[in-house]
Amino acid sequence: MRVIFILSLLFVFGLAYSQKKTSLRFDFYSGPFTADADSSLIVNVSASVEAKDIIDFYDQVSQAHFQPVVDSLLNYKNKHQLNDWLYYQLVRKTAQEISPKADNYARYTLYKWFLLTQSGYDARLAITPEKKIIFYIYNNEDISDIPFFMVDGKKYMCLNYHDYANTDLHKDPPFPVDIPVPGAIRPFSYLITRLPDFSPDSYVEKKLQFNYGHNVYNFEVKLNPEVKDIFANYPGVDFSAYFNIPLSRETYASLIPVLKKNIKEMDQVKGIDYLMRFTRYAFLYEDDEENYGKEKRLSPEETLFADYSDCDDRAALFFYLVKEIYDLPMIAILYPTHITIAVQFDKPVGDPIKYGGKLYSVCEPTLQKDDLPIGHISSKFKKQKYQVVYSYEPARW
Repeated sequence: MRVIFILSLLFVFGLAYSQKKTSLRFDFYSGPFTADADSSLIVNVSASVEAKDIIDFYDQVSQAHFQPVVDSLLNYKNKHQLNDWLYYQLVRKTAQEISPKADNYARYTLYKWFLLTQSGYDARLAITPEKKIIFYIYNNEDISDIPFFMVDGKKYMCLNYHDYANTDLHKDPPFPVDIPVPGAIRPFSYLITRLPDFSPDSYVEKKLQFNYGHNVYNFEVKLNPEVKDIFANYPGVDFSAYFNIPLSRETYASLIPVLKKNIKEMDQVKGIDYLMRFTRYAFLYEDDEENYGKEKRLSPEETLFADYSDCDDRAALFFYLVKEIYDLPMIAILYPTHITIAVQFDKPVGDPIKYGGKLYSVCEPTLQKDDLPIGHISSKFKKQKYQVVYSYEPARW
């Protein structure tokens, strides 16, 4: 039973804040989370929140016995090496246990904000004239597709914009609620360098197949459905962050060794040709607008799981496979309506692209009208301007 239900009984029977102990306990991706809590954490907040309500909330909850919850959050973060985005998912779930989102969205948001600021992050709140509570956090990365505002040269990204998908913040502009929180100075990063150590029992198996040469190759890849939840509201990060999202441990172990075995006897160019065609032909294609109704970049594991994927999804997966197996220099090439990958070989293949004084051969991982070999780009892109949006150099180079 949720903590909010237990603690709210104190209000029903008119009991004072007595610091009655209870426990938060729920399952998270890397294992169960537990924390001591007490009744002083529960603060009444109007669902139609105003600036004064937010200030009153902070005055009350900052005097509560909140530190054990914050300490448990930070200890869990450090123990399981959570990146900031995953830590935010942990904070979200903790706030949900204290104050369910469906019961009072404003109060749920205030607990998220409070727990993040007490964890050291520079998070801010704002209220729109229509009484929407907007939640921002300091971030110095190149993030697209979500609103932000600037304060003293610092950029704050909106963390809860997905909850107001049909809201035009230009017509309903948010006004900041200024609450200085001591120690809340840390920037938030959307960079994901590792996924949780999911329980092996939480994986499902997906069969993949493609033809290469005269052989049919079959794969049984272990995938975790929870990855989709992790990236549900993940924004459009820049390509340097996007192309470096990894696979989870069990997925990696079910795919990468098999690919390495299959290309063991191939030379480097043929092996990368194999990976290119695996990425191109083992998955069905569909444009994001048709599939999701908007642009959505899938992580490599999401691409393996999804029924359909498009060019940026294939580019990210192919980049990841080449990096893990061969670790060669690569560039990501962006056309107005397409993105692809080019690899630097010992000797260029086909018609190379020159970048930074080096020659790269295009390896098209997305199905095109023609069956393109390495070193060839589709004829419809040959006369289009492009830009290199990411350049990868292995540490040894």
